Amino acid sequence: MPVGVSFKDIAWVEFAKLDDTGKIIADAAKGLSASGIYHADGDGEGATTANITGLEEKGTAQYANGKSKRMAHGAQTPSLALTMLDMDGSVMAKMKGYVSDGKGGYVLSSSKKPHVAVIVASYDFEGHLFYDCFANGEMIEVGHSHGTNTNSEVDYNGTFEYDALDPLGETVFVDDQGVQRPYKYFYSADATFDEVAMRKEVFGGYTESSVPVTGIALDKVTVNGKVGDNGKITAMISPDNATNKNTTFITSDASLATIDENGNYAFVGSGSGTFTAKTEDGGKLATCSFESTAV
Repeated sequence: MPVGVSFKDIAWVEFAKLDDTGKIIADAAKGLSASGIYHADGDGEGATTANITGLEEKGTAQYANGKSKRMAHGAQTPSLALTMLDMDGSVMAKMKGYVSDGKGGYVLSSSKKPHVAVIVASYDFEGHLFYDCFANGEMIEVGHSHGTNTNSEVDYNGTFEYDALDPLGETVFVDDQGVQRPYKYFYSADATFDEVAMRKEVFGGYTESSVPVTGIALDKVTVNGKVGDNGKITAMISPDNATNKNTTFITSDASLATIDENGNYAFVGSGSGTFTAKTEDGGKLATCSFESTAV
């Protein structure tokens, strides 16, 4: 399938802090988490914008014999402008290079900036994921904006700039000429796509580990119909990259409505009850009420 060039939504953004050799720091204190990856898609958290520039530089025409013969292109200088909703402050402080004084204060270290790798995942119009990847770069926050509340709440969401650098690992983001590049994209609809291999390359040898389920929601909170009607309820698991998304559905009264393991339900008697979805990992629950009437 060809790569989509139109996007309609940000799925999630992932970050990792790397050491000076380009290896992921899988340590909750020194890195961004025990696995090394911070998946920015928690409660009330996520990216609202992720604007990428500098993927290519406009060429400069080279002339000979009174004709334009070729174009000279400068190096790629990718930059990512992020607006984050409720980004974890301690995680962002680590990526920006701020250090704690142990008394609730943070100051920007005069040492070199941390190495940070980023993956921005967004959807194309067919629901496939497109991944913009940066294996090394620096994160900055230029300023803060504050305002006072009136009859409307005045909000400020953190705005950050990420400037991509060439990867630290010698085999990362290498083109067909053996030259390293600061940017690479992946596309989930490609028949050869390997999500584990992508994270391993971008995040400096990251080893896939179990990502626990943190929540479940259903696409419907109530369904109504007549005896003989049927439909489907879809479960949505959080986080999006949870390792085990297996879910079971049960009905409170099988004489009124049945439901299978895929959420397909059918009304067989008149009355009301509840469908319940339960995750295999963590036993998280979500419910949908139903009411069936006689034909």
